[in-house]
Amino acid sequence: MTEPVEGETRSFERTFTVDDVRQFGAVSGDDQARHTEPNEDGEVMVQGLLTATLPTKLGSEDEVLASSMDIDFHRPVYTGDPITCRSTYETVVERDDRYEFTSDVVCENGDGDVVLTAAVEGMIWTDR
Repeated sequence: MTEPVEGETRSFERTFTVDDVRQFGAVSGDDQARHTEPNEDGEVMVQGLLTATLPTKLGSEDEVLASSMDIDFHRPVYTGDPITCRSTYETVVERDDRYEFTSDVVCENGDGDVVLTAAVEGMIWTDR
């Protein structure tokens, strides 16, 4: 666990594959045609909640226990398009045994278009 610092930004990039989308569809039950049948470019639309796993990945690096995630989906994500997710600690309050925080998340596609934003609240246990 790394101590969270107000204003610090962490980032992660991932490009979803057709296999990722199919596996998520099998687990979630969200296997609509838009997620299984490729368009004319051979892409399928990534499920919104699969895209929302990007902030979860960033949180796992700090052992975050999220208490709320307010997510807005701005545009579709397609397989083959790199998505960069950035999470910035907006507030960090140190308690005896934990850090309580809020963070803002922005995910953008390869063209720089915002595909997802989120406001996250949670905590991180200290090593004490």
